Amino acid sequence: MENTTNGQPTVIRTGRGLTVAGTRITLYAIMDFIKEDYPPKLIRYKFNLTEQQMADVLAYIEEHQEEVEAEYQQVIKDAEELRRYHEEKLREHLASRPPKPPKPEEAAIRAKLEQEKARLGWSRLWLIWIVISGTAAYLFREGEQL
Repeated sequence: MENTTNGQPTVIRTGRGLTVAGTRITLYAIMDFIKEDYPPKLIRYKFNLTEQQMADVLAYIEEHQEEVEAEYQQVIKDAEELRRYHEEKLREHLASRPPKPPKPEEAAIRAKLEQEKARLGWSRLWLIWIVISGTAAYLFREGEQL
């Protein structure tokens, strides 16, 4: 592993995988930005790394490219599986709950929306945008505010 000026390795293996020593920053997080063609200076700024740390990380990735890439792909795969699992659990949870009745201010907005839908029909209703912040609601039809 690459050394810094104080003789300690910059890239270490922890329970989280390959990590920048003294931080919680994994090389996989840095790889996300490298894959998106961010310049090293911006990556360094994003993760608050020193120039030496960034240089050591890039050197480590270059020297161990196959190993790091294989681990990175596994991390991406695991994260995707975890995301799908939690999305399914959330869907199950939301499906098991009875729907909430609309708030009074939402009921008025929904009634106005239904009136407009009936008046215009779906074929003429190009875009419906409902913004509920307080009591503000906006309906748009072909770029015009109703």
